[in-house]
Amino acid sequence: MEGAREAIAGGFVHLAKGETASTNDDALTALREGRQAPFWVTARMQKAGRGRHGRVWTSPPGNMYATLALVEPCEQRHAAQFGYLIGLALHDAIAAIAPAHAARVRLKWPNDVLVDGAKIAGMLLEGHHARDGRFALIAGIGANIAFTPDDTPYPAARLADLVADVTPEALFDALARAFARRFAGWREAPDAMLALAALREDWLARAHGLDGNVTIRLPGGAREGRFVGLDGDGRLLFLTEGGIQTIDAGDLYFAGM
Repeated sequence: MEGAREAIAGGFVHLAKGETASTNDDALTALREGRQAPFWVTARMQKAGRGRHGRVWTSPPGNMYATLALVEPCEQRHAAQFGYLIGLALHDAIAAIAPAHAARVRLKWPNDVLVDGAKIAGMLLEGHHARDGRFALIAGIGANIAFTPDDTPYPAARLADLVADVTPEALFDALARAFARRFAGWREAPDAMLALAALREDWLARAHGLDGNVTIRLPGGAREGRFVGLDGDGRLLFLTEGGIQTIDAGDLYFAGM
């Protein structure tokens, strides 16, 4: 990968770039060129970063932009577990960098991290195939450190307001170590469903807005109800007048967002 410096982060290879279009695209290119996973790609800035549903992810220097590439970490049907696993690692990392504010850091379904209800970080999971045809999971992770985007439909936070002089490199190092610990623990589970059960318990203990009223925006329109948990497959449990519904994907909004 041209222009990348190779190092080790959390026991995984780390390809560090200055400026790039997208760390997710760089990771996919590296996989298809034969790079062995797992590995991380980071960049000082991105010119074409993206979020969920193709949204533009503003990526100026000063924030953290990282992508994790894994090949066959699990059966493809269980890949959504990694949203919870990486979310917990990101929560761990931010809490480690800002321990005095750890209680203010919460997780938002499906893939965001909040501070006092404002988004400080998020991720984008993409499923692809490596050069040999095996399933590849690429997880792009962005965190606001020095800057917050101006055009978000929700409040945004930045790590610099919690900790002075924090750098993208310091947060990435904490994230790489936290993910390595979480990943090792996840792999010790006898099967995928037991692994998810443990993840679900940890994730819900850090969930923002549990048992509160929410609006969920789906392709068919918005629905109102209560966020009451996650089911055995990791889907959102959504309580409405008609009973509990399970939601695979959507945009969740809390009162005041």
